[in-house]
Amino acid sequence: MRNKINSNSTQMKQIELINTDLSTKICPIRVICVLFIILFFVGCRKNYTPEQKAYIAKIEKEREAKNEWMKNDSSSPFNKKDKIEFHDLNYFDVDSDFVFKSKLYPYSPKDTITVLGTKGDERKMVRYGYFMINYDKKDYKVNFYEGNIKSGEKYYTISFTDKTTNKETYGVGRYIEMELNTDSNHLYEIDFNLAFSPYCSYSPNFSCAIPTKEDFIPIAINAGEKKFHN
Repeated sequence: MRNKINSNSTQMKQIELINTDLSTKICPIRVICVLFIILFFVGCRKNYTPEQKAYIAKIEKEREAKNEWMKNDSSSPFNKKDKIEFHDLNYFDVDSDFVFKSKLYPYSPKDTITVLGTKGDERKMVRYGYFMINYDKKDYKVNFYEGNIKSGEKYYTISFTDKTTNKETYGVGRYIEMELNTDSNHLYEIDFNLAFSPYCSYSPNFSCAIPTKEDFIPIAINAGEKKFHN
């Protein structure tokens, strides 16, 4: 019996020694793995310039202000007929890679086209011109439109779809508000971080213009507003 007890005791000591040996081997491996993960994420982080940091802060502040307006203002689509429950709008992280510079290249002639709304209504838009942007060493054309509100006042916009449409972003498309500069040499800023979803993306009570087939940009524009409803 004593021999059996001694045998069991010896086995337990051996197991303890094995576990101790394993722990001394595993611990350094764990430390190395943790250090590797930390270094990986630190290496992946962008080193922003002071100007880029200021730009990101500006966009984020504008997004906060828009959330406040959407939530509280009586003119907000969330506070109209059949009130929609509000939560903060969803956005991609601000990315300076989706900010471009381009001259405006006017179309000749500037065709007036019929653009359909999501409720089947028609509206007239002038295909005024286009911009050229370069992304990942390829050039893409972005159309620039002139429209009129009910008061007759003109407005200018980029309406587009891309490879995120109906996936990460609203299925109809998105828009960027623009202003026309009469200087033919003016260099416009096309900032897709400002791309927004129309009111119809929040509530079916609204109709919004559907971008045309020519407005498809064949890249994933991971910038601007995402889908509101999942």
